[in-house]
Amino acid sequence: MKFSSSAAVVALAATVSASPVAINKRQAPAVTDADILQFALTLEHLENVFYKQGLSSFPESDFTDAGFSTQYYDNLKYIAHDEESHVVALTAALSAAGASPVAACVYDFPFTDAKSFVTLASVLEGVGVSAYLGAAGLIASKEYLGVAGSILVTEALHQSIQRYNIGEIAPANPYGSALGLNEVYTLAATFIKSCPATNGALPVMAFPALTATQGIPAAPGITFTFSIDGDLPDGSFVTWVSGLSTESVPATMANGLITATIPMDVQGQSYALVTNTNVTSTLMDSQVLFGPAIVEVTPPSPTYDVTIQ
Repeated sequence: MKFSSSAAVVALAATVSASPVAINKRQAPAVTDADILQFALTLEHLENVFYKQGLSSFPESDFTDAGFSTQYYDNLKYIAHDEESHVVALTAALSAAGASPVAACVYDFPFTDAKSFVTLASVLEGVGVSAYLGAAGLIASKEYLGVAGSILVTEALHQSIQRYNIGEIAPANPYGSALGLNEVYTLAATFIKSCPATNGALPVMAFPALTATQGIPAAPGITFTFSIDGDLPDGSFVTWVSGLSTESVPATMANGLITATIPMDVQGQSYALVTNTNVTSTLMDSQVLFGPAIVEVTPPSPTYDVTIQ
């Protein structure tokens, strides 16, 4: 994820105000470009620390013993370099604009060996792609949007590398899956133990957790189960976000588990949320009751029509 050039820093700094970041209500978030930059730095800190912890914890031999190639291990080092470059550039941009950049937090990453580290890396990169894609529509500055787009491209490259090396289809969906700021923060917050008191508050909040309770990868059309802490309100739905598709299906609860069918057009790293309504257009924060949960869905065999030119 490389964009450490001074030009990129200047472009970003020109779009960021030094106004403090405050918590806003879920239904009407007044998100500024400065907020988005701080949130991006929060995510980049997480990824930067994650890769450095993994590479510090496991030598190259652990990766090769787990079936990964030397070339893949070299790619991991490039990815770690990219994440560090983003932290440096975003920090410099915020400082140049007179803002106080957020610092890294204390994290708890649940990997125990090289294989679980790589599996988690794939998920984190997917969330990163969804975060930048979802934030794109909130960005006012065209310059900032261009830089964010360049980060998104590299995030997607990272995700493809990780997916391929754990045996998943790299291009599992023709389109990226966008998530809102609160949905992304809900996922990221599971790894954050504490943050410095000097960090400014971000205009985000975590939704109550939705936990996938059966093995993945899953498949379109099957029934999938989740758990929540509490009861499922009557009339709830499980809403699936996958690529350009947002589709709700009725949710039922029995024996402590929520059950819902995976729609046929859900594929790749997808997101499930419990909502209070049948979502027929853009998913709104006010509709979310629980989630998201990440569900990997194996795509069907590819088809193409040679007559389409």
